[in-house]
Amino acid sequence: MKPEFRVSARISKPVGEVFDAVVNPKKLSGYFTTIRGASAPLVSGTTVTWWGEVPVEVDEVETDKRIVLRWDGAGAEAPYKTRIDMDFEPLEDGATLVTIAETGWLEDAKAVGRSYLNCEGWSQMLCCMKAYLEYGINLREGYYLSELKGEPAREPNV
Repeated sequence: MKPEFRVSARISKPVGEVFDAVVNPKKLSGYFTTIRGASAPLVSGTTVTWWGEVPVEVDEVETDKRIVLRWDGAGAEAPYKTRIDMDFEPLEDGATLVTIAETGWLEDAKAVGRSYLNCEGWSQMLCCMKAYLEYGINLREGYYLSELKGEPAREPNV
């Protein structure tokens, strides 16, 4: 069975505000791509760069509903892409349920290990987005030991 995962979080903000926090590079850089930011807005058919070096292919953007991305997988000699689906569901109380799924991993040990790390990273992204949007807090500031030591910045696996 190929590895895949799905993580969700409830954000106490309207769907438009939550969606914009992902597609808007300035906002995304405020809580997720904090090291070297995001290069451009997420627009269907484009490729943006996150963290100054990770190409992210934007397959689909349906305003306030869905974002589909692809990026390089890991753990194989031949290159391949994984698919990230982000769904935004408005809730009756005015909040938003964000669900992120990543699929397309190979079945070798390196790819399975990478999928676990990305699952952790997407879970962290949702926690950081919640803190940023609901309370104005950037949880990632000073999060990585390499930043505190003055070493070159290194983002996690997501």
